[in-house]
Amino acid sequence: QVQLVESGGGLVQAGGSLRLSCSVSGTMFNRIDMAWYRQTPGKRREFITRITSTGSTLYDSSVKGRFTISRDNAKNTVFLQMNTLKVEDTAVYYCNSIPNGSWGQGTQVTVSS
Repeated sequence: QVQLVESGGGLVQAGGSLRLSCSVSGTMFNRIDMAWYRQTPGKRREFITRITSTGSTLYDSSVKGRFTISRDNAKNTVFLQMNTLKVEDTAVYYCNSIPNGSWGQGTQVTVSS
């Protein structure tokens, strides 16, 4: 069974940066595509970026140019570097495989003005 553990969230001022990590176990990590999502209260979880097993990336327009997804197959970990953070980036951030499996607990990112 795939297990996902997100970490790295926190409180940051607008314009700042954070780096999220997602540790993955229970699967052949180097063979799967991975993605990051986020969710705010009362809204649906939304896709923000993905990276394929071969390293190809795709970004939602809301984060393109500010966020960077990467992966370390030796460490079974996917990262999300978030720069130039905005108040509207405040959310709980989740990683998951594509197609989605079970969700982890997520990590809270709060951006203050």
